[in-house]
Amino acid sequence: MLTLNTLKNVSRPKKARKRVGRGSGSGLGKTSGRGNKGDGSRSGRKQRLGYEGGQFPLFRKLPVRGFSNAEFKKNFYILNLQEINNLFVDGEVVSESTLREKRILKGRFDGIRILGNGTIDKKVIIEAQGYSASAKEKLDAAKISYSIIA
Repeated sequence: MLTLNTLKNVSRPKKARKRVGRGSGSGLGKTSGRGNKGDGSRSGRKQRLGYEGGQFPLFRKLPVRGFSNAEFKKNFYILNLQEINNLFVDGEVVSESTLREKRILKGRFDGIRILGNGTIDKKVIIEAQGYSASAKEKLDAAKISYSIIA
């Protein structure tokens, strides 16, 4: 019977563990494959990515080109109408502060953006930084007040 405890790896032979510093006959005795002297032979030595042994590294030789706007990108918390319908009751205000009180919004965000997925039938007041076109249509149809906060 084939069970998990009877499975065996027959695809490749098991590789023997490298036993360093076990005499000259082992092939990795004396200096344990670290060479002689220098910081590479010392314990605790780490090598930075791109380090070229003191030679001026390639990443410092190449010119810096272009510009990225990623540093200035605004990070919005996305909230769908269906989520608002599930999380809030009639008469409540949907804003960044109320989302934080309910522990829905955690971390750093530049505001809230409302998207039109799902339906909404709760009469809430929404204060957000942005709305999708479909969200605006559904909010207008349901006669729910919303405002854009700068």
